[in-house]
Amino acid sequence: ATVSQRIGIGTNNQAEYRAAIEGVRKARQLGATGIELRMDSELVVRQLTGQYRVRNAALQPLFATLVAELEGAGPYSVGYVPRAQNSRADALANAALDGRVLD
Repeated sequence: ATVSQRIGIGTNNQAEYRAAIEGVRKARQLGATGIELRMDSELVVRQLTGQYRVRNAALQPLFATLVAELEGAGPYSVGYVPRAQNSRADALANAALDGRVLD
């Protein structure tokens, strides 16, 4: 399953969090009992793994929401994937920006 939607005005980091939240929500709707979240945002991955603190006030509620969604899905892991190896996610993001829908 995929999720691709416009989210309005925000920073790249806010977009990364919102995409992860929607992806985890979609996985939970489909019955996931555990999550392996892989992202090309080093900042978000490092914040989720506790390597970095979430200092930006605008990211703190998004961080809390994502952690709650992950914990609600059961066991989870978070890992970094270089953007070059994450072309499908990049294509979905670009489609949403262009107002297109990809299958």
